[in-house]
Amino acid sequence: MKWKQMPLGPLQTNCYILWNDKKNCLIVDPGAEGEKLVSWLNEHNLKPLAILLTHAHFDHIGAVDTVRHTYNIPVYIDEKESEWLTDPGLNGSGLFGMGKIQAAPADRIITSEHTLTIDEFTLQVFKTPGHSPGSLSYYAQSEGIVFAGDTLFMGSIGRSDLPGGDHQELLSSIHDHLLTLPEETEVLPGHGPATSVGNEMDGNPFLNGF
Repeated sequence: MKWKQMPLGPLQTNCYILWNDKKNCLIVDPGAEGEKLVSWLNEHNLKPLAILLTHAHFDHIGAVDTVRHTYNIPVYIDEKESEWLTDPGLNGSGLFGMGKIQAAPADRIITSEHTLTIDEFTLQVFKTPGHSPGSLSYYAQSEGIVFAGDTLFMGSIGRSDLPGGDHQELLSSIHDHLLTLPEETEVLPGHGPATSVGNEMDGNPFLNGF
C-alpha cells in the first residue's frame, strides 16, 4: 500500500490518504480545502471508501462533508466526540474565531478498541485520549504506520489545555499504545513531519524518562 500526507487549511493539518493496488483508499482527517483534496483524489483515480477521524477538532473536520458527499462514504468517529461535528462550541471553531465549522453527524460510532476492517484495509483502533476526550489512533500493522492525530509529534506531544484535554491521560495514551509499537513504526501526526516510535522514545523531551 501507499500513503500520502497532505497538509490542508490555515493550520496545515495533515490529511492522509492510504491506498492499495486496486486504487481503493481511506481518508484520515480531511481538515479543510475539500475541493483541493477531491481534485487530487480524482487526478490519481482513487476511490475513497471511508473517512477516519482521529478526533473532531475543527481543523481536522472542515472537509468532511465535501469528501463524504462527493463519494457517498461513511465517517468514523469516537463515541465521546459524536456530537462535536455538528457543534462549533465543542469542536473549537467558535473558540478560535474560525467561523462555524460543522459537519453532519458521523455514520459510524467507535465505542471500543478493536480491529477495523474496510475492504482490504485492516487497522487496529486505539483509544488515545488526552489531547481530546475521544482521540483515536489507527495502526496499520502490515504497513508499519500509525495515524496518531494530535497525540504525538516529532519532538513534541499534543496540547492538553483545550476543553476535555488531560495531560496525564495524554502521556498514558502515548506510553500504553504508541510507545509499545515496534520502534520502526512510522508515526503520522496531525501536524508536521512524520517520525518514528524509536525516534520519539530516544529524543522526545516531553517523554524523557517516561
